[in-house]
Amino acid sequence: MANDFQSLPTLTLPRTTDLVQLEQRPHPPITVHSPALSAMTDLRLVNPVGISADAGLREAHQRMISHGIRLLFVHDDEGSLLGLVTAVDLLGERPIQCMKEHGKHHADVLVGDVMTPRARLDALQLTDVALANVGQLVATMKQLGRQHALVVELNPASGHHEVCGLFSTSHMARLLGMPLSFIRVPQALSEIQYSLLYTG
Repeated sequence: MANDFQSLPTLTLPRTTDLVQLEQRPHPPITVHSPALSAMTDLRLVNPVGISADAGLREAHQRMISHGIRLLFVHDDEGSLLGLVTAVDLLGERPIQCMKEHGKHHADVLVGDVMTPRARLDALQLTDVALANVGQLVATMKQLGRQHALVVELNPASGHHEVCGLFSTSHMARLLGMPLSFIRVPQALSEIQYSLLYTG
């Protein structure tokens, strides 16, 4: 079998050899008229970062920091999607509400207590996104009042929907070089309370 194919030439690595830095790669400018897919994080190419629903908030926060992201997919032991947890969920009012309502200490509040459950998540279909432009995505996210939007496609083999893409308003704002004013920022007071709870 190997004799049927021609081998490729090789080169000795020169001194000026670097590891690729994806964020430093020049990419074509993106405008509101660009295809929506050009602003989507394609989870078929990039591994989604997940966390268990029974993980603690400190672990979730550390995972976000270590990966440089502001959203984690919450899953069960079989890999089924249970919900999403964002930096706003961790830094906002939800942990404090959970502590008040259930009499928990901060260390006992779990990701599952503050996440947005799957039943409350809306998703876009990949077939619609493939025909849309970035401007339509911005308008959609503004209407939803969301910082993130999920994209799903149906897996014909399993009959299950699979999350295959993610849109982030902060990512789109960077690509477009313009502020997207409907992004909700956690209140400074909540962040202070959060840091006091962690260090206290």
